[in-house]
Amino acid sequence: MEIRDPIHGTLTISKSETRVIDSPAFQRLRMIKQLGFSEFSFPGATHSRYIHSLGVSYLAGVAFDFIFKDFTFSSAKKKSDFRQVLRLGALLHDIGHGPLSHTTEEVMPMLSELGVDVYKKKGQKLGQASLINSTDRQANHEDYTIKFITDSPLTQVLASAFQEFTPYHIACLIDKGLPDEDDFFVDQGLDFRVIFSQLVSSEVDVDRMDYLPRDAYFCGTSYGKVELNWLLGNFKYHIKDDKVHLALDRRAIYTFDDFLLSRHHMYLMVYFHHKSIIYEEMLFRYLTSDDCEYKLPSDINQYLSATDFSLYENMTHSKNPWAKRISNRNSFKVLFENHVTGASNRTEKIRETLNGAGIETIMASSKSRLSKYHGISPEEDSLNIFVVDPYDPHGKPVSIDECTEIFQKYEGARTIERVYVSPENIEMARALLAKIQF
Repeated sequence: MEIRDPIHGTLTISKSETRVIDSPAFQRLRMIKQLGFSEFSFPGATHSRYIHSLGVSYLAGVAFDFIFKDFTFSSAKKKSDFRQVLRLGALLHDIGHGPLSHTTEEVMPMLSELGVDVYKKKGQKLGQASLINSTDRQANHEDYTIKFITDSPLTQVLASAFQEFTPYHIACLIDKGLPDEDDFFVDQGLDFRVIFSQLVSSEVDVDRMDYLPRDAYFCGTSYGKVELNWLLGNFKYHIKDDKVHLALDRRAIYTFDDFLLSRHHMYLMVYFHHKSIIYEEMLFRYLTSDDCEYKLPSDINQYLSATDFSLYENMTHSKNPWAKRISNRNSFKVLFENHVTGASNRTEKIRETLNGAGIETIMASSKSRLSKYHGISPEEDSLNIFVVDPYDPHGKPVSIDECTEIFQKYEGARTIERVYVSPENIEMARALLAKIQF
């Protein structure tokens, strides 16, 4: 099967992969927008997690081909199996995502109710009888993803379509904490699980390499545009302690810098747009209200119906004031915005003044940091990406944060603080704001 994609061109899908894509679990992603409320700011941003996931799988295959073009595996079959499990890990990385946005994780069930049985293996790895029972918490979309892959009708599709490996092997690339069951990821004494996991989720993974240009395209912005072909073409591997890690040719270090900055600016200018943020805040208030009737089910088959449409329909019929505001597009309006990299009390002072005058406010703080991987501890070595120098055959590969100054230049987090008020009170609030002395 071939799929036309506006970002990557023609995507070729095998018959076995088509069985996965045609499953109800994957088709559900057609009904979940990639950018949630962003369409209220950028009308073109109505693309789904369905096409995004297809793009991520495509890039995973491209990355594999570039990295291992000169590597000799023990057999052509082993190479094919590795490439396939990587593509599936990328394809299914978002399969459990909740409706509309991450905010809906507020109404997900407890992890014990979801019943992700493979997590018991994580507990045994930690010397616990059951990780679920000992550290019960609220489930998140990644838990649903592992549930879909390892314990749902999709599991049977995967097991039938791909008999060279198990659904658990796919899950291992998404959840780094799952212990190895066997030596599937080992070839010729080398463990390839680290690099495959890094390609699915890391500082320069194929997930980001798809959503940045895709989101930029549909939003009509240029912030997320990066040189994907050059970056992918300079992907390498580095072996450390018999584990294969992701590496980058030194020639592409400035492209890597640009990649990080593009993502940083997309957060500040697109993902943190004031309209998107206020709708997220109102949704949070609705979902955490005592009268909210919208809950995400723990039954994985019922979860198939948890889409953007189901949430919007619920809010349309709800009497909750926050749900009504979202449904009627009658959102709070931004009154004040402050961009800071350190401490500031201006936003809080405004909020207190307005509240003192009887004006209800919503204060939102959106924080973006260039990288969460900078300065990782030795225990997190599996996250490390190395830089190799082809012009120095005797040179030792080094951690990527030692080869660029961008981490130091953008060490601090940038925060956008905003104060919102209802449209009914916006003029009164503006008059008060003009009188506040800072």
